[in-house]
Amino acid sequence: MLKYLTIFLIIVFHSCGIYSFSGASISSDVKSISIKSFENRSSLTPPSFSNQFTNSLIDKFSTETNLTPLKNDSDIIFEGYISNYSINPIAIQANEIASQNRLSISIKVIHTNLINAINNYEKTFSRYIDYDSSLDFPSIEESLNEEIIKQITEDIFNETF
Repeated sequence: MLKYLTIFLIIVFHSCGIYSFSGASISSDVKSISIKSFENRSSLTPPSFSNQFTNSLIDKFSTETNLTPLKNDSDIIFEGYISNYSINPIAIQANEIASQNRLSISIKVIHTNLINAINNYEKTFSRYIDYDSSLDFPSIEESLNEEIIKQITEDIFNETF
């Protein structure tokens, strides 16, 4: 009986692929990942944003999967660009002054899985944060960017696995 149970468990776990500590299901055939630098295509994007986002994505996949990061010839490739970085007034008051502003960021992602093409996708991931318009934007911009990057990175990871 123990022999049959062992064989059954081996078959079940082998067929399900590899699981990471994050709960992501990654095919056992996928061994490596390449994340190319995401270029700034939005006019308001701060110069450091591209590197900040790319590094965050690399960190996410490095810490939550066992995939080997490579520059070229990897099983999974991520590339794309920052398509929108905008600040818009919201919550207009009676005196026609906005009490809050919204920072919106959109990133176009092209995900190529060379092992299983059915998992390929092109998608724009967008997030926003509202903040009090009385605050000095340059003093809070970095923390707002970090929060949105964290959210978009999580969205990309969840979409992928």
